[in-house]
Amino acid sequence: MDFPKIASLNSLKKFETHVRTLGCEIPIESRLETGPLAPLAKAISCNERMIGNRFCVLPMEGWDGTSDGKPSELTQRRWQRFGESGAKLIWGGEAVAVRWDGRANPRQLLISESNLSSITNLRSILADSHESKFGQTSDLLIGLQLTHSGRFSRPAPSGSLRPMIAYEHPHLDPLVSLKDREFEQFSDSGIRLLIDDFIKAAVLAERAGFDFVDIKHCHGYFGHELLSAYEREGEFGGSFENRTRFLREIVSGIRQATRHLEIGVRLSVFDFSPFVDLDIPVQAKVTDDARARYFGADRSGREVDLSEPVRFMKLLEKLGIKLVCTTAGSPYYCPHIQRPAQFPPSDGYAPPEDPLVSVARQIDATAKLKQAFPQMIFVGSGYSYLQEWVPNVGQALIRLNKVDSIGLGRMALSYPDLPSDVLGGLDLQRRKICRTFSDCTTAPRHGMVSGCFPLDELYRNMPERRKLVELKRSRS
Repeated sequence: MDFPKIASLNSLKKFETHVRTLGCEIPIESRLETGPLAPLAKAISCNERMIGNRFCVLPMEGWDGTSDGKPSELTQRRWQRFGESGAKLIWGGEAVAVRWDGRANPRQLLISESNLSSITNLRSILADSHESKFGQTSDLLIGLQLTHSGRFSRPAPSGSLRPMIAYEHPHLDPLVSLKDREFEQFSDSGIRLLIDDFIKAAVLAERAGFDFVDIKHCHGYFGHELLSAYEREGEFGGSFENRTRFLREIVSGIRQATRHLEIGVRLSVFDFSPFVDLDIPVQAKVTDDARARYFGADRSGREVDLSEPVRFMKLLEKLGIKLVCTTAGSPYYCPHIQRPAQFPPSDGYAPPEDPLVSVARQIDATAKLKQAFPQMIFVGSGYSYLQEWVPNVGQALIRLNKVDSIGLGRMALSYPDLPSDVLGGLDLQRRKICRTFSDCTTAPRHGMVSGCFPLDELYRNMPERRKLVELKRSRS
């Protein structure tokens, strides 16, 4: 299917007209406000801390650490640019594994006692660059996303899959060829050991100077997978209470083991069935198999159902957690709902709907949760596809109280200083705007480092850039 490129919707009227033809709602304002009272500039109170504005750098999965999980010079450069971005909330900047077998790739960061000094230095690079550019860091909140990749773990130097699953799933197992490879299903005792690893990692994160940790529950990784373990037996499956025991016990342990560390959760608030799975069209995925269920989706696996995400938010409130970052789906089996893009990565598929519909779906789900839980701080995702219109839509969403912070992922790779430019009343630098070419995903899928190869000069001049061009040409 062919959809108009955002760059062609180069006027407010064109953008609004196209959104209306799609039948979805994406609020937008024509004039951006500046100054300390502008919607995007207003501070947010988070317990005893202040977050200085409404921009957030989202956590991404880095592919440029060392083999033992330490930051490389490329990692340090990326974090320095995040610090210079002007965003006052850094939601991890990076997904960091709590132990070796949970790494999503063999160059993902790993937090451990032996790696602590390098992780501490990474945070310092970000904070120092922010202070150097903006004068102070008292209103800068820096977190670290803690993760175990579960079903999608690739820790070995070869990059081969070593799945560690919560339960068997009739749609997801074939995606990782579970029957044809060695895998491990976590026992209850194994999950308890993993809980201890998360708590230990949080203690190290506090020692490294981070303000909060994110207990990752999104994108098909282990915490997220447990939320749909409806048919798993034992202490961590079946009932909602059991499926959230993992989170509750991690939070309890962190609270006992740390002094001032805040806790956040990045959650896929809805999930869909795989769009591509063994050549079975998505329309054929309705099934009575009780294992084939998805958190935040109806029984068809194709429509949003927020009843359990609402229960999850009530649990977070009970646990005293205010920081929530919303996202959707998984990059492994339904990326079009999670990371709307005009151009898919090499292992992806053409978007089955106008990506603006995917953006609107995330906006709507986040707005409904914000309305139901007004005291919580919601960071939204999926905005990069809006391109030129990110600040205009972001300002409207903040003003309408549909979200508290505008999260930037891919856009922070190509145009890290977008928040600074917007808040300073400067025109956007069009040559830096992410066009969702998906090279930052295609490259690591083929063993290369992840970065913005089309727009970041450093990456554009790498040999990998030529490899990417050749790869895409061979697949066209």
